[in-house]
Order: sequence, then C-alpha cells, then structure tokens
Amino acid sequence: MQYQLNQKLADLVPYDPIQGTYQIRLDANESYISLPGELRRQIGEAVAALPLNRYPDPLSQKVNEAFAAYYGLNPDCITSGNGSDELISIITSCFLESDDTIVTLEHDFSMYAFYSSLYELKVEVCPKRQDLTIDVDRLIAFCKETHAKAVVFSNPCNPTSLGLGRTEIRRLLNALDCLVILDEAYMDFWDQSMLPELSAYDNCIILKTCSKALGLAGIRLGFAVAGKTITRALRAAKSPYNTDMIAQTIGTILLQQPDYLHACTAQITERAKQLYRGITQLQSKYPNILEQVYNSRTNFVYVRTSYDAQLYQMLLDASIAIRRFRGFLRICTGSSEENAALLEALTQSLQTLSAKEESL
Repeated sequence: MQYQLNQKLADLVPYDPIQGTYQIRLDANESYISLPGELRRQIGEAVAALPLNRYPDPLSQKVNEAFAAYYGLNPDCITSGNGSDELISIITSCFLESDDTIVTLEHDFSMYAFYSSLYELKVEVCPKRQDLTIDVDRLIAFCKETHAKAVVFSNPCNPTSLGLGRTEIRRLLNALDCLVILDEAYMDFWDQSMLPELSAYDNCIILKTCSKALGLAGIRLGFAVAGKTITRALRAAKSPYNTDMIAQTIGTILLQQPDYLHACTAQITERAKQLYRGITQLQSKYPNILEQVYNSRTNFVYVRTSYDAQLYQMLLDASIAIRRFRGFLRICTGSSEENAALLEALTQSLQTLSAKEESL
C-alpha cells in the first residue's frame, strides 16, 4: 500500500526561484552592496574562532542586544529567527488555532497566506483600492466582520512598494483588539516605522529582517519585536536553537557598525530613486506599455503593464533578472552601473514592442 500525503501537502509545490545565471540580478530585492574587506576579515576571524561543536545561544542574546542598540529598543522585547519567514511560521502556527481567521491583503507577500493555510487557518483576503493603497477604514471593518484573530501585512508593501504612514497605522491598532502583525522588512528605506511606539500597543508584533537594507540575505536572520507577554510566548514557542551560531556572530558584528549601515541604506535609497526616475521617464514615452509606475517607499520599483510576460523574457534574454507578477513587474535597484544597464535594456525592449504595436 502506497503512503498518501494529506491534501494540504499533496497540492504543494516547492518554491521555485528564477533558475540560471544572469549578469544582473534585480529579482529578489537583495542589497547590491558586498561587505568591505575589513568587515569580511573581522567576520572571518570571528567565525573561525567559534566552537561549532556546541549549540548556539538559544536566546541569541548578543545579536538581540546589537539589534536593540541599532534601532533604539529594549532587548527584552526581541526574538530572533531563521529569517522573517520562520517567525511568520511560528506566529501563524502558535498564536492562532485551527479554523481561526487571519486577514491578509491583496496584493501582499504570499508567504502570509501560505503559512496560514498550511496551519489550517481561515484566510480572508481584504482587497486594496484600485491604486493598490490600503483603505484603513475598510480593513478595520473587514477584520471585525470576519471575526479575525490576526491581521498581517507588509509596510512598506512587497510587492507594491507603497506604504501606510504612522497616523494610519495608529488608527488601525487603536481600532482592533486582534493581533496585528506589521512586517517592516523594507521600513529602513522609509521613515514611518512603528518601532518607537510599539510599547503603547500590546496586540502588535513588528517583523524586521537583515536581508534588505542590512545586506545579509545569505545568513537568514530576522527579528520579531513585541511587548514582553508576546515576546515570552514567542521565545517559548520557537525551536531552542533556531538561530545558528554563525548567523548570530555575523549579525552581531554588522549591527555594531551603525555608520556603515546608515551609509549603505542611504546609498540604496538614492539608487532606488534614480531607478524610479529612469523608469518614470520611460513610462512617459511608452504609456501604452508601461501603464503606471508606483511611487516607491522601498528599494524596488513596481510597474503595472499588460506586457509583463514579454518584458520579463526580453530582459532575461539580456541577462537581467527581475520579478514578474501577472500584470506587473517588480524591479529591485542595483548599483548605478546595473541600473544603467537595466534602463538601456528596458528601453530597447520598449522600442521593439512599440514598433510591433504600430505595425499591427
């Protein structure tokens, strides 16, 4: 008799990122900045001295303290994880029970609904406005109507690049008594973080990552910030040694370099603005193809286009990888040189598509 997977697993397919080797990778919203030699040397020496035959610190005390110092927080309110994804998994599996309702938004990060469905929660999706912004009044009403036990969304949003300001977030938090999970993975590129005000809300968890502005996507390190009651529960629910010794060590060293990190964030933000301006200029020339370019609060640009499949493939053919959604393209900023190459290839692609359109 052959073993049968249950239905929720039988329908799953493994995550399938873009395969292949491309000269320019602008598809995963990573930082294009590599660590400088001196930091690499410091990290190398620290990692070489680690007692890898021993388990890591189960509470990740040093890296939590470094994270707290960098963001001006209390380390007692921080839980580290193997990337934000693990923390999302822990929160959805442990803070909610089977058949509880969790509200997500459309469009938003797909892993919220993925983990929620995996843990047999009821996922209710609140639509955004046509311009992809969040209607806070509608979201509040939607959470109450569905008797939501939690609501989760990214701010600024992946993939739309748009965000809710603090005034609107406060309004949401004050109106709801369910758990509110704010994913601030991209908030380093904007100035509307709720971290300084988190102590005023006992129903909020803020997620942070080292994969974007901090440039450490390769070590898988994320943080959940919450009040002491939620933090204690998170620390109890997570695996004892969920954040490995190498990730803790590298994260601690980098978070103790605030001047370097602030300079990197400023540079990435400026490059993203340059990319936005360049694509906006192309949109003005080819409005029938690039229908809308959204005003980004992140390190990437989101574009509405009916030619998403064609442009995506044409850029791949030019050895440039970006992210495609149905009807949209998401393009992360690279270095000045990478952005210039992207804009040149995009210009050529638009010219080709425009010529074909005119010939019809």
